[in-house]
Amino acid sequence: MPPAQRKPRPRSYAPAKVRAAFAAQLAHVREAAAGLDEAQLALPTRLGEWTVRELLAHIALGAGLVARLAGEPAPPAREITAVEWPAATAALAGRVDIATREAAAAETAAGTGPVALLDAAAERFAALSDVPPDRLLAAHVGAMRLDDFLVTRCVELVVHTDDLAAALGTEIRYDRQALANATRLLADALAAKAPGGSVEVRIPPFAVVQCVAGPRHTRGTPPNVVETDPLTWLRLATGRTDWAAALDAAEISASGERADISAQLPLVE
Repeated sequence: MPPAQRKPRPRSYAPAKVRAAFAAQLAHVREAAAGLDEAQLALPTRLGEWTVRELLAHIALGAGLVARLAGEPAPPAREITAVEWPAATAALAGRVDIATREAAAAETAAGTGPVALLDAAAERFAALSDVPPDRLLAAHVGAMRLDDFLVTRCVELVVHTDDLAAALGTEIRYDRQALANATRLLADALAAKAPGGSVEVRIPPFAVVQCVAGPRHTRGTPPNVVETDPLTWLRLATGRTDWAAALDAAEISASGERADISAQLPLVE
């Protein structure tokens, strides 16, 4: 019988660094949003029928959600961890779409502009500095610690920064720590979804994980290796691109007979 696969030790994140990274990335989005005209706000995105305006409203909602949940009564016990979050998001699609469209419509009616929404969300987020990291939040996917929830917010914010850049056809800066947090969490989610040690997935400079059941590699060059860059990994993990397209574009290198991990993707629906 093959040896039992050891469960990877949960990765730890420094709460203060996660908060700072999220705030810095939100500022980069705000910088990109400043000065957009109505034609740019009406541009389509790769997120179904959402326009740039709706995408920015969604980003603001996500930033403000942390403060809103912190102001509500704490649930009795944690139900879900950060690594379990990606698999739990599929059921939220309809609710997220409705809330986003309502926020964008309200902003349009008020004539305030998406930058005002982002500024208000940033102010609410800054007020969280005194909330302890182990505070439980009643998130829609289940009760989560604040420090875990903040890492999931980094994932969403970084991924939506990429969505915004694609829609506008421009480059937007990435906070290094925010990009690292997003990359590592989704890499760990892959290892949790497909536990094992037969494939090594490398996402330099931020993450290396082993996954997929089978013979475990212990020394020397692994027989099955996948390597890609952080943004390509985030796009694969969230369904923004698919395995075949990334291979064709030479955005992934995959060696070994077990190195095709397309059946495990995407991780976030």
